Amino acid sequence: MFLGKLENTEKRFLELEKLLSSPEIIADQEKFQSYSKEFSGLREIIEKYRNYKKIHNELKEAEAMLGETELKELAENEISRLKPELEKLAKDLEILLLPKDPFDDKNIIMEIRAGTGGEEAALFAGELFRMYVRFAEKHNFKTETISRNETGLGGYKEIIFSVMGKGAYSQLKYEGGTHRVQRVPATESGGRIHTSAATVAILPEAEDVDLKIEDKDLRIDTYRASGAGGQHVNKTDSAVRITHIPTNTVVACQDERSQYQNRMKAMKLLKSRILQAKEEAEHKKRSAARKIMVGTGDRSEKIRTYNFPQGRITDHRIGFTVYKLEQFMDGDLDEIIQALTSADQTAKLNKLT
Repeated sequence: MFLGKLENTEKRFLELEKLLSSPEIIADQEKFQSYSKEFSGLREIIEKYRNYKKIHNELKEAEAMLGETELKELAENEISRLKPELEKLAKDLEILLLPKDPFDDKNIIMEIRAGTGGEEAALFAGELFRMYVRFAEKHNFKTETISRNETGLGGYKEIIFSVMGKGAYSQLKYEGGTHRVQRVPATESGGRIHTSAATVAILPEAEDVDLKIEDKDLRIDTYRASGAGGQHVNKTDSAVRITHIPTNTVVACQDERSQYQNRMKAMKLLKSRILQAKEEAEHKKRSAARKIMVGTGDRSEKIRTYNFPQGRITDHRIGFTVYKLEQFMDGDLDEIIQALTSADQTAKLNKLT
């Protein structure tokens, strides 16, 4: 099944190669772009498959030389070199053959909300926000705040922001859920460890091709923006609240001084929330066993604990623990993201076998 799929994929690749050199296709820009995208998407798997066939043939030749006494040692050395290489290529090809998540290349909208723990939870929500911003900077992603609700001590009851860059969703999609922190708060005189929490939601940013929203289905209200504690920060109705009537989805944005900018950000958030809800409903229809090893991304699911006294991070979904809390909070998430990605791929491969 594995090699049969690859043979069919190579046939399609060669077919696309011919189509893209056809004057008729070149003249039709829509078809040309569609085929070019498909061709580019197959290039990596075909290169690996061709390398796999080459190594496979070399291995067969080396095995055939084992019977020749004068070449036996050379053959054994070649076999010990080629076998691990072939096994790695086979594993890589299996992963490349897994169905691609359609959202992987998209930008995301991330929502962080303080959970149990009062002001300490709000401070932790702020630290998570800064952690993800630093991660984004290290990966050359851009971030933009959509909405925030600050507390007096520098924390956030809620902060919503976008992360923009190719592959942002594939990198951060496993971050959705409840993040728990264990530490001694600055306000705690007795030195007792408190447990607080913040929830994170990851939404793929919806584009017009993903979702069409009719103007007649929207109710748009404007009001005066206010700052922390309720004080007014301007004297015009620049804040925007949009309600999508069919789904009763409500979003609001007041971070920008311009009503137009707030409306644009609110629409971006509204579309992404509706798309996320639609995708979740479709997942439930397709399979009752949607949950895989790394979880569902549901906000109620406890996914990770940040233990400050021990300098420990534990991801409960895969039993992964590292003692690098300082680096982690500075945005160095690559190790845990790779572990989660590998666990997800392994779970999907197991379902196929």
